[in-house]
Amino acid sequence: MEVIRGLHNLRARHSGCVVTIGNFDGVHLGHQAVLGELAEKAAEMGLPSVVMIFEPHPQEFFDAEHAPARLTRFREKVQMLRRLAVDRLLCVRFDKIFSGIAAQDFVQQVLIEKLGVRHLIIGDDFRFGHGRQGDVNMLRYAGEKAGFQVINMRTFDVDGERVSSTRIRAALKNGDLDSADKLLGRSYRMAGRVVRGDQRGRTIGFPTANIYLHRKVSPITGVFAVQVFGLDKEPLRAVANLGTRPTVDGKKCILEVHLLDFDQDIYGRHVQVIFLRKLREEQRFESLDALKEQIHRDVQAARDIFERQ
Repeated sequence: MEVIRGLHNLRARHSGCVVTIGNFDGVHLGHQAVLGELAEKAAEMGLPSVVMIFEPHPQEFFDAEHAPARLTRFREKVQMLRRLAVDRLLCVRFDKIFSGIAAQDFVQQVLIEKLGVRHLIIGDDFRFGHGRQGDVNMLRYAGEKAGFQVINMRTFDVDGERVSSTRIRAALKNGDLDSADKLLGRSYRMAGRVVRGDQRGRTIGFPTANIYLHRKVSPITGVFAVQVFGLDKEPLRAVANLGTRPTVDGKKCILEVHLLDFDQDIYGRHVQVIFLRKLREEQRFESLDALKEQIHRDVQAARDIFERQ
């Protein structure tokens, strides 16, 4: 998959393609239905498939303080799209200039002139352009004049409700990993590089692999039974704490993973953490001894879960 960062990096060879546009946060089942249609149409027409996304997310640009937590950060999204037969990923910088482009200008300058779109697939709630004035009717009218077809994908439902990133965030916030996994079509996961922490876990007998999330807000917090992929042996069983570590007055949101029956140096390794079951909420303890006792209980609870699998 070719990753194109910015409209200014589009070249003449990129013209003529099948396109879909969106944020694709989580790359959930609804997104996968759109991407399946994209791949099928691209193959039928003998053209490359293009997914256009935006960085930062428009909601983060307009109201960063209240923007929803991302299900997937950019790197994770790229990895997922790479596995779904996407030929090109166009990442458009969403800034003041781009947000001010009128809907008609976006269609003419970006879709027609730069991409030479031949077929456009959009989700059921797609709006675009300054003031969100563009909609499917505008696209269809433009397509009739410029010679491209527009397909508006229907809502993708699970259990009678629309699959959406918002619905998945709500499930994760409530600790309902089963529902989140059902909507995602896979287990919820986070990825990152193992970095050196303060090594406080070693002092109480529970060394942890610390993974900085590169997120302003996490959609999920608490203590979990998890599996870890990306090391020599996989999957590895583990207990993870995702949060700010209130017992030691932590500030940043960090993913700490205690690998069970494992003792190797893995600093610098890139790992994936698969969340299986929530054990409890993160909480503040009066002492490190009290924290240590609770971690013993967490580890045993996780072992019980793994034994039942």
